Amino acid sequence: MAVQPPPADQRIVIENVAIATVDAADTEYARGHVVILGNRIESVGDGPAPNWLDNVVRRINGEGHLITPGLVNTHHHFYQWITRGLAQDDILFDWLVALYPTWARIDEKLVHAASQGSAAALLKSGCTTASDHHYVFPKDGGDVLGASIEAVQELGLRFTALRGSMDRSKKDGGLPPDHAVEELDDILAASEAAVDRYHDSSFGSMLHVAIAPCSPFSVSTDLLRQSAELARRKGVRLHTHGSETAEEEQFCKELFGMGPTDYFESVGWLGEDVWMAHCVHMNDSDIAKFAETGTGVAHCPSSNARLAAGIARVPDMLKAGVPVGLGVDGTASNESGELGTELRNALLINRLHGYPTALTGRQALRLGTMGGARVLGRQNEIGSIEAGKLADLALWKIDGIMHSSIADPVAALTFGALPPLAVLFVNGNAVVEKGELTTVNEDRIARACARAAKELASRPV
Repeated sequence: MAVQPPPADQRIVIENVAIATVDAADTEYARGHVVILGNRIESVGDGPAPNWLDNVVRRINGEGHLITPGLVNTHHHFYQWITRGLAQDDILFDWLVALYPTWARIDEKLVHAASQGSAAALLKSGCTTASDHHYVFPKDGGDVLGASIEAVQELGLRFTALRGSMDRSKKDGGLPPDHAVEELDDILAASEAAVDRYHDSSFGSMLHVAIAPCSPFSVSTDLLRQSAELARRKGVRLHTHGSETAEEEQFCKELFGMGPTDYFESVGWLGEDVWMAHCVHMNDSDIAKFAETGTGVAHCPSSNARLAAGIARVPDMLKAGVPVGLGVDGTASNESGELGTELRNALLINRLHGYPTALTGRQALRLGTMGGARVLGRQNEIGSIEAGKLADLALWKIDGIMHSSIADPVAALTFGALPPLAVLFVNGNAVVEKGELTTVNEDRIARACARAAKELASRPV
């Protein structure tokens, strides 16, 4: 059952708290207040909250805490929660070849368990909005997309479900096994049906749907082109993997006679309604095209490191004006499954470009909040702490042993270890308290995920 929004007239007051609003001016308060009214932010400012407020159901003393916008995850594969720790030392293509046969055996029961594991890890690391790129639809697997949506709704996470697809198998020169792909017409019909059934475009929606063919090496040119046409006809966004590895670039040049960005441009896949995962191997021309068209990027630093894919040129993208957010990626290539830790990893990995200002702590926080909101097309609803926006907020405890000697609250979050999460609000609801989920039993999820992983591993290939 979906978590319901709080009463529209009830207030929650958080005071004496350090605030990083991540608004356009990067406004911060050393000791301020945030007032939540129903599922929205009513006010934010310096000093104590107004004393005239009525129907206050909860007051939180934020002494020793930092409040930020909830984190936004722009790329994930929830089903991979039950295939973690495999193919530990492979590059992307070898990793995919090793895991595709296992993934092709999933079904709706396993996906439900895996999605709850993935969503739980995200919530417990400060994430309030997530997108999940699901592209494996076995013929006898049941309603796997519906299973992931139901699983997430039970936990209270704001969600963008990406109806993915693959139609280029080994026999057509792709990587997936032949039995792991769908037919083009079936994909288009199922994608449109998913939009019609689930997508809610209203302000404050808890559920969006986007159309998301998997990657250049697993889908046909016709599927990319017709998916773009379908998404624009239905008014939803587009997502895929792009420029993740050197091998992908070579694949595109051999098969299409051009690099990934030029190929995507040729099939109508650049624009403000498009975002791509990884974008590690981008030249100056690629970055300029993304900036000119407003095409977004999901930066996944831990996954890129795990698969030895390389370091994305995030500083150059930001300077050019490319929308960039953070992503966990699937937990088969980022076993922690946490978004909060990606703030620090993005900061450190991008400094390996060779200069310490390549990414600052506040830029890292912006990537994980407003950057992600912009990439998902929700910058008017989430991503910053401003009056009228949705009450998706993370309250971090920074006065403990791991953070008390760091004077700068934002540095405590982005340079230090991930702080304990005191409270996480999604849509005005406290879905995490003192680091623990409030909507479901964590032990039950852990047991269900363990059973699902064992069952999937035991299924014959």
